[in-house]
Amino acid sequence: MTAGGTESNKKVPAFARTHETEILEQALRPQSYLGLSAIIASQAMHKLMQLVIKVAQTNATVLITGESGSGKELVARALHHYSLRCTKPWVDLNCGALPDHLIESELFGYEKGAFSGAETMKPGLFEVANTGTLFLDEIGELDIKTQVKLLRVLDGVPYYRLGGIRKVTADVRVVTATNVELEEAIQGGRFREDLFHRLAPIQIQVPALRERVEDIGPLAGFFLQQHDPRRRFTPEAIEFLGRHSWPGNVRELRNVVTRAAIYSSEEEIGPGDLPQEILGKRTAAVDPDQIGACSLDGLEQNTIFKVLAQTGGHQQKAAEILGISRRTLIRKLKLYRGVPCQSVA
Repeated sequence: MTAGGTESNKKVPAFARTHETEILEQALRPQSYLGLSAIIASQAMHKLMQLVIKVAQTNATVLITGESGSGKELVARALHHYSLRCTKPWVDLNCGALPDHLIESELFGYEKGAFSGAETMKPGLFEVANTGTLFLDEIGELDIKTQVKLLRVLDGVPYYRLGGIRKVTADVRVVTATNVELEEAIQGGRFREDLFHRLAPIQIQVPALRERVEDIGPLAGFFLQQHDPRRRFTPEAIEFLGRHSWPGNVRELRNVVTRAAIYSSEEEIGPGDLPQEILGKRTAAVDPDQIGACSLDGLEQNTIFKVLAQTGGHQQKAAEILGISRRTLIRKLKLYRGVPCQSVA
């Protein structure tokens, strides 16, 4: 059911029902996509899921973009869930989690004796995902050398395992995701333009949590029920959550709910149980002179600076509180250099 009681709430006559209609109605109910739960309340996310269903029925390569923690992996899993390959393998790899020298062997495999320690043959993830879907997260972190080989494979060219003499061909749908502006990476020489065009015949942009406020309450309630189904947030607490800019998106919201559930012993969780960075937003929202010229980006900037101040400048601790990676925090701090914004504390 879509938010707001739109036309999609009406039942479709049995004679008019199509396979796509049934899939769409299923998507708009709470779902679990390969183990990840989807809580969708906002119109923006309903429209996104409708697009996902359409794209899933094709074999097109898809690039998913969006901020860290916004739900890109969930979208990728939904693409596989609704695809014609849904009964085939799903394989995922975080390109930023492995050193550059290991990425190639993970993707394309290696033969016995290809290098020191290669005691047996190991198939690459392309082979493991054959006939299914291969999801490459943080594709912007891939080194240039591996980008070249990936481009050839995406163009349908058979490849060799490391140390191999026989070519391997795999039938794989590739879905990628990034929170990096690949166009900027191309200009900086860190990403190949031809690979970008090969990865992005279809692009899906996942909106940030602050752009779909209607999802905040249902998501917070879902995360809280995972701790204790008997507990709930007060309307006042939900109001505070809705005012926050959520630089860490859904990941940050989950962390905030976890802390509130642990620190509070009451059945109802009110504003007093929320972290200070959440409570600080209400004063800012009712005092325009204090906000000054700050935009949503400015609110995000000030939130990050507040948390850094609370942790004494410790970036790793601040990143954990915000629900983002340290790499993302450092990237945002670089963007803020020379961009002043009035405090909203």
